[in-house]
Amino acid sequence: MTADAKKTKDLKKKLFLKEADSWAGLSDRQRKDCMRFAGQYMAFLDGAKTEREAVLELERIAGQREFATPDSNEEGDRLFFAYRGKNAAVVYRGRRPLVEGANIVVSHIDSPRLDLKQNPIYEEIGLALLKTHYYGGIKKFQWVSRPLALHGRVFTSEGKAVDVHIGEDPGDPVFTICDVLPHLARKVQYGKKIEDAVPGEKLNLLAGSISFSKEKTKDNVKLNVLDLLERKYGITEEDFVSAELEAVPAGVSRDVGLDRSMIGAYGHDDRSSVYASFRALTDMRKKPERTAVALFLDKEEIGSEGNTGAQGRFMLDLFGDLLEMEGEGSERSIRRALAASACLSADVNAGVEPDYQEAHELRNAARLGGGISITKFTGSRGKSGASDANAEFVARIRSLFNKHKIVWQAAELGKVDEGGGGTMGKFFAVYGMDVLDCGVPVLAMHSPFEVISKSDLFTAYRAFRAFFENL
Repeated sequence: MTADAKKTKDLKKKLFLKEADSWAGLSDRQRKDCMRFAGQYMAFLDGAKTEREAVLELERIAGQREFATPDSNEEGDRLFFAYRGKNAAVVYRGRRPLVEGANIVVSHIDSPRLDLKQNPIYEEIGLALLKTHYYGGIKKFQWVSRPLALHGRVFTSEGKAVDVHIGEDPGDPVFTICDVLPHLARKVQYGKKIEDAVPGEKLNLLAGSISFSKEKTKDNVKLNVLDLLERKYGITEEDFVSAELEAVPAGVSRDVGLDRSMIGAYGHDDRSSVYASFRALTDMRKKPERTAVALFLDKEEIGSEGNTGAQGRFMLDLFGDLLEMEGEGSERSIRRALAASACLSADVNAGVEPDYQEAHELRNAARLGGGISITKFTGSRGKSGASDANAEFVARIRSLFNKHKIVWQAAELGKVDEGGGGTMGKFFAVYGMDVLDCGVPVLAMHSPFEVISKSDLFTAYRAFRAFFENL
């Protein structure tokens, strides 16, 4: 190599942004830890297919790790909070007063799915079906001709809560949405835009085909299905009005690839962030300098609306309760604590799809195996709906990750005019705190079978832990 060639090579090494590889950044021991962590995450995913189930799983694991709940009458340093069964938080109180700020990682526990309508059950040509309304952004055609399970909670007229869980156990029946056969699809599907090929009102679950009796009366199959539900769960048709029943993909998460380097499952968006941040906080061995908060919220997929979304008051009440433990709790002290806080809005990013690279601007796109993705801004078409983190805070996070040898990549969600998406970040930025979006790259996001890299997941865990312990 000539002196000039060596100088060029050395200068490129010094000045160019290095392409990240989250597998290469792991030691042999860390690779084993990564695989073990992935297995534990997959078990969590399989037991937490709805937001209610996720909260219950988090509470169960937090209890095993000796995090106290408010009803335990303990005001220790390690606390677990739940709200309306759909929000949760784990807190490790720090050495410094909370009014000086906390380190917050917020993620969402809801995922795209099909919700049963309030009057869902009907009979058509001798078949019983359940009508649905899709929740969040989905490609409707991905949800047909596949096994689906029904999870949720029903409240009876007496106010009794009944949990429904059908389609996951090996002996369970499943549900499905029938598609039209290709032989007859020319007029009803092939000539339409892909978004119109499966109308939302045709996302109806097949639920039964046996008549209740031999009498040829109207709705005999529907009656049989209702009779089965009443005998097993004690619910009637009217009880569907006060029910939250979600149709989700049936089956467990799976290793993907001959090398088992990836995980295919429903709900990586955003339960990968939920589990990584939860474990990052609950694995901490010593009291942090600043209070650490891992916050898990509902309704992100539909705009963070309602009393359990990021626009609700759960975080304000949480900070009020924590400040009261320190003798504070005034509205001004809550505002000061929030404004002094630092927040990672932990949400997944779109990994580059190998066969659809044209949807991405590849110089600024997240790649599987590239580590945790830092997303300075989200939104779409002119950054609409984004919080857009300031450069100072991005620099702090970048320096933190570099110092702790955490592999990261900077990315945005798709080409400028292609679309985009939002996160909960902007709802936290309004309090004055610094906020940056970051998370795991995902292939086939919002599909019934999303794919992530195990090394990216483990890198996110390490990143969140470094944030809690060292920022």
